[in-house]
Amino acid sequence: MAKRKESGIDLVASLSWPTGVALGLIAFVGIQYGIGWLLGANANPFLSAFGKLASTGFYTPFAWFMLLACCLGALVSFLHRRKRRQLLESQTGMTSLRNMDWRTFETLVGEAFRRQGYTVEESGQGGADGGKDLLLRKGGLTTIVQCKQWRSQRVPVQVVREMFGVLIHERASAVKIVTLCGYTPEAAAFARDKPIELIDGRALLSTVKTIQATREPEGPLDNPLLFAGSVLASALVAFALPAPQTQHPTEPFGSATPPAVSSRSPAATAPMAAMAPPALTPIAIPAAARPAPNVYKADPPMSDQELREWQKRNREAMKILEKTTPELETAPAN
Repeated sequence: MAKRKESGIDLVASLSWPTGVALGLIAFVGIQYGIGWLLGANANPFLSAFGKLASTGFYTPFAWFMLLACCLGALVSFLHRRKRRQLLESQTGMTSLRNMDWRTFETLVGEAFRRQGYTVEESGQGGADGGKDLLLRKGGLTTIVQCKQWRSQRVPVQVVREMFGVLIHERASAVKIVTLCGYTPEAAAFARDKPIELIDGRALLSTVKTIQATREPEGPLDNPLLFAGSVLASALVAFALPAPQTQHPTEPFGSATPPAVSSRSPAATAPMAAMAPPALTPIAIPAAARPAPNVYKADPPMSDQELREWQKRNREAMKILEKTTPELETAPAN
């Protein structure tokens, strides 16, 4: 069976739920502000136009979609965590181990190793896995786990040989094979003196019982109120952030705007320059060569004697004018 393709929500669900919530908030800020800042400062006008769309709120729905998708993935991670915990606590014996399906069996084995301090990656939940159902990491070492929920058949040596080849190919530190019915003598002999651990059903049940006896209390990551509060806080932070503004590229210090360059050729501009009138240059006139302005002053008032003399000369001039000026003939009346 081909392995099912993982969606983005599945990838977030494989992480711890606090990581999913934080990733959603980071994605919101990156889309809401990062796109406008990155593309708005680009010299390419096409990319710059996409950057200016950020100030109009064009990318806001995408930012909210990413935040909600990551919170949904965090919710799936939280529910899976509680389900795995309840699954391990509910086991009572070999009968309960045989009654579960292979997916649930792999989940139980992964939770048992997780309780022992391993970081568990469930790589085989989608189908074909190349022999790697679980990847365990602890102290810088990687261990490959193969789960065989065979209810009536023991694991043969061929499976153990294949897992040894996977160990060499993946350069892992060890391999663990978990099954219910045990192993053939040939398989046990092949695994001897090799970094291969064979775990049968009774050894698995013993590990589960030991973990149940410790009664590990629920931690903060198992608290639903803490999860709900974290999601609500991330949404409130997203609401409180101001609206994005378009970022314009800043000119370097000392730069000047280049002068406009004419697109006309020199041959075309030469005749136009010849036809243009010469520029008038103002001539500076020295102050000494400038003519003095005419200033007219009123005559002082005449005295009575001067006024009589002026009237006398005026009468004499009128008499002379009458004697020397011939009389004009009057035109006959019609």
